Amino acid sequence: MFYLPGFDPRDPETYWGLFRREARLTASRRGAEIAIGDPVRSADGLELAWTVQSRGVTTRYVLLRWEDIVRARFPQPDWARLRGVPVLLWRLWRSGYASGLRREGWRFSTVIFGVHAIYLALVLLSLTLAACLAGLAPAALQPWPLLAVPPLAYGILGVLVRATRGKPLYVPHLVDDTAFTHAYAAGRAPEVAPRLDAFAARIRAAEGEADEVVVVGHSSSSFLGIEVLDRVLTRDPGFGTRGTPVSFVSIGSVIPWLGLDRAAQGFRAALLRFGRARQVGWIDVRAPWDWLSIHGQNPLAACDLTPPDPGRPAVLGVMINDLITGTDVRRRQWNLFQMHFQLLMASQSVHGFDYLDLMTGPEPVHVLASMGRESDLTHVPPRQPSL
Repeated sequence: MFYLPGFDPRDPETYWGLFRREARLTASRRGAEIAIGDPVRSADGLELAWTVQSRGVTTRYVLLRWEDIVRARFPQPDWARLRGVPVLLWRLWRSGYASGLRREGWRFSTVIFGVHAIYLALVLLSLTLAACLAGLAPAALQPWPLLAVPPLAYGILGVLVRATRGKPLYVPHLVDDTAFTHAYAAGRAPEVAPRLDAFAARIRAAEGEADEVVVVGHSSSSFLGIEVLDRVLTRDPGFGTRGTPVSFVSIGSVIPWLGLDRAAQGFRAALLRFGRARQVGWIDVRAPWDWLSIHGQNPLAACDLTPPDPGRPAVLGVMINDLITGTDVRRRQWNLFQMHFQLLMASQSVHGFDYLDLMTGPEPVHVLASMGRESDLTHVPPRQPSL
């Protein structure tokens, strides 16, 4: 099991802690023991792996690391953000990208463009406050205090941006994530390609070592995971056909966020190739209540591409009540990042979708992918817990 996290600067051990905590909840609710081993970093530092034993199945769960790349781009220096936001917004508006994103994911686009509007409002507020402070200087010094407005506004902006870094706004995180996504689309993130090549080599080497290979791409890694698997298939067209089933699970997907950018020609070509690669199963786990994902239609069609295989991906729809109770929904619904991670957490329902159960249970993921090749998986009968 290979897990690619989203645009997250946190140490990978954070995910191990989340996995261990949620596995305990899944085990207690579903009557199945789940034993989680200690995490081990690889010698080259590119992965953090641990073992999971549950219901007679041993799973090696491998987190493929790129948080160092995220840390280099988040948080951006204030000057880089101040310069880059207007340029990027102008490019996206001029190309028609903004209207396409609103069409395919109006909630997602509301969050992304709303956060950028908040950032620009903070810029204007900083200039206003700086001008007001300059105006308080004695009349005899005027107009010289006006020279202090730009540096003073820059300092105020830095304070305001840091104040909005956490919930509920997450302004710098979402602004910098957007900057990374479109820089990657335009080929201005050269540090990513070597890392994806390294991930591809690890995934390719796992074939034949296990009963099945599953690659999970969460959030931004919904598109990075496709890029990785496309690299594997380009180097080894027979991958997934030699007796070891291979599946890709996109969860909290934001594929059109990148794919609608016309600058992302390399990714769009990879997405088309992956759409034809029937030897690798594909499940798209969709949550219409998650404002930080795009879940309207087939990801290729959402990127204005003609899907080579209408049955790809298999769609697994998850309603929020399948995961948490009404009380918790009301308490968490405006914490966008917690809701975005909810699909990775234990279900409060005994029979609803449960990521931990999917990843550690005895039922092969590739069977679920093949069941839904030409149909929606929303109404697949729930698994029964086995001891």
